[in-house]
Amino acid sequence: MTEDSYTTLKGMTSSEIKVKGSRFIGYATTAGDKQEAESFIGEISRKHHDATHNCFVYRIGIGDRAIFRYSDDGEPSGTAGKPILEAIDGRELTHIVCVVTRYFGGTKRGTGGLARAYGECAAKTLDRGDKIKKYITQPLRIVYEYDLTGVVMGLVSDYDCKIESTHYKTDTEMTLSVRLSLLERFRQALIDATAGKVKILGEEVKHP
Repeated sequence: MTEDSYTTLKGMTSSEIKVKGSRFIGYATTAGDKQEAESFIGEISRKHHDATHNCFVYRIGIGDRAIFRYSDDGEPSGTAGKPILEAIDGRELTHIVCVVTRYFGGTKRGTGGLARAYGECAAKTLDRGDKIKKYITQPLRIVYEYDLTGVVMGLVSDYDCKIESTHYKTDTEMTLSVRLSLLERFRQALIDATAGKVKILGEEVKHP
């Protein structure tokens, strides 16, 4: 079956911890694409322009097409970005960006302690947020005669499609959002139930 669902945050969340005088402030939110993630990172970095470090991770997409990026922002290699990423992956989240800001408090920590602090702050931040399951959908335009309305609407309901728009002319033109994993079954059901009288027009895959 096509992989078409993922879990992400419903909105922005934040938290703060203090470790040996240093402040670690975490921020996380959902991101539809790389540009949204980088915009959020820039926003937090500007807000905390006076911080010692603004470390971040974002992960976008699912499966083999997923991408991620992380930055230690001057911290020792592997002590910031990696533990933040582990917190994200441990919760099986994607389409997400997390920034952990550090204000140095005067006491240096070993690399192990530093990694634990970043990981703890990221985990606390992510755990405070509400999670939501989302689906990758395919916009699909269909055109059909009026007397097929009952049959078409029955299938739209059976396959839990979302009606995006409807235009009534000589025929009815409807744009639907269909779960990617159900797309081919829905297409075939339309063809079978209407003896091929429904015209089906595809569009780009949509990542909500």
